[in-house]
Amino acid sequence: MNSKIKITFVLIFISTTLIAQTNWKQEFLSNLPLYGHRNWILVADAAYPLQIKPGISTVYTGEDQVAVLKEVLKAIDDAPHVSPEVFLDKEIDFVLESEAAGIKSYTRQLEKLLKNEKVTKLLHEDLLEIVDEAGQNFQVLVLKTNLTVPYTSVFIRLDCGYWNTEQEQQMRDSMK
Repeated sequence: MNSKIKITFVLIFISTTLIAQTNWKQEFLSNLPLYGHRNWILVADAAYPLQIKPGISTVYTGEDQVAVLKEVLKAIDDAPHVSPEVFLDKEIDFVLESEAAGIKSYTRQLEKLLKNEKVTKLLHEDLLEIVDEAGQNFQVLVLKTNLTVPYTSVFIRLDCGYWNTEQEQQMRDSMK
């Protein structure tokens, strides 16, 4: 490959990366009012796969995962129409610091950040399957970060912010 082509390729890559990094917040915040129960937002680690279902879109943030997750949770908390249901990989509890430097620090930060959330842990493959299935009918936004620690993606399924499971059950019972 000649040097002009290499330089052009590098410039295109850098500009695409910069656009992705600056636009993830804009894309997320502009879509949040459109999202409702059954939509998903994932704050993913660097190795999270690019899924190809039409309902799944991936945006590379290029940012720290904890910082992105903080912003996402704050925006969801500020949105009156949705609330988060948080899922983590079950495997995260079995990743050793000796094999994945940074896991202990990350999980401590994650525990603080999610202290007020109900968190469900499922096997990673099961979560991928659930998200893949959701992407057939509902929008899934994957915000890919620069974190390189395994099993650290945070899966957020949105629920209704003004109607809860108990209210739904009471209504269903009264319909019988």
